[in-house]
Order: sequence, then structure tokens, then C-alpha cells
Amino acid sequence: MRHNYKGRKLGTDFAHTKAMKRSLVQALFLNDRIKTIESRAKEIRPDVDKIITWAKKGDLHSRRLAIAALGNDKELVREIFEKVEQGMFADRQGGYTRIMKLGNRKGDNAPMVIMELDIGRCQRRRRSRLPRRLLRRRSRLSRSPRPR
Repeated sequence: MRHNYKGRKLGTDFAHTKAMKRSLVQALFLNDRIKTIESRAKEIRPDVDKIITWAKKGDLHSRRLAIAALGNDKELVREIFEKVEQGMFADRQGGYTRIMKLGNRKGDNAPMVIMELDIGRCQRRRRSRLPRRLLRRRSRLSRSPRPR
């Protein structure tokens, strides 16, 4: 029984799952975008968010926690902390990653995704000031007539 083991097993034993998650997180921070299976992407999302939150704190303890989480890669941690100090994720309180579905892989039909750091600023879609009935009428008028 798997009491007190949180998260997905990802088809391997615990040590291999932990190593796989660590290498996926490192690859995401190095390249800003990775292509992987959907379950793996969903599994590493909390780890990525945790590391960025530590970088936002910026103190020594947070830096050491990030080094431990990324497998003693001090240069990568330094780059992450510098980017966050420059205000990379300053306006966000979570949701630092984006997962876009690609479809299924050809060989084993596994659902593939692209996971990327959401670097761009999130802007809300501006609503038009016109009422809906006028918008509908405008779209109806702008259509070209159908050939019969």
C-alpha cells in the first residue's frame, strides 16, 4: 500500500520518479519550454511554482532550498533568482506555467503537451462598449452574402 506517498507514480519506482521530476524541472528552467507527457507536466507544475515562489522571497534559506530541489545546480538557481529580481513574475501570485495540448503521440498514444514558463504579461481581453445586440447586428452585416 502506498500510504503517505503523494502524487503520481508515473510508471516507475519512487527514486526514478523523483529523478525524472527533477530533470524535467531543470530542463524547463533552462529552455523555458519542454515537450513531455501530460501527466508528467501536471506533476512538475507545483515544483516549478514552489521554486519561483522561493525566488520571489530571495533570502538565503530560499536559495538553499531551491539548490536542493534542483540537484545542486547553483548556476541555474542564480539565473532564476536574477530573473525574478528583475521583476519577471512580480505581478503574479501563482500560475507561472502554461500547458498546451499537442495531441497524442504516434507510438503509444500518450497525450503530449508543451509546458512553458508563462513569461508574458497576462492582459485581460477588453470588452467592447457596444451592447450585445448591436455587436450581433454588426457581425451579421459584415458577412458577405452566400453564393446560391
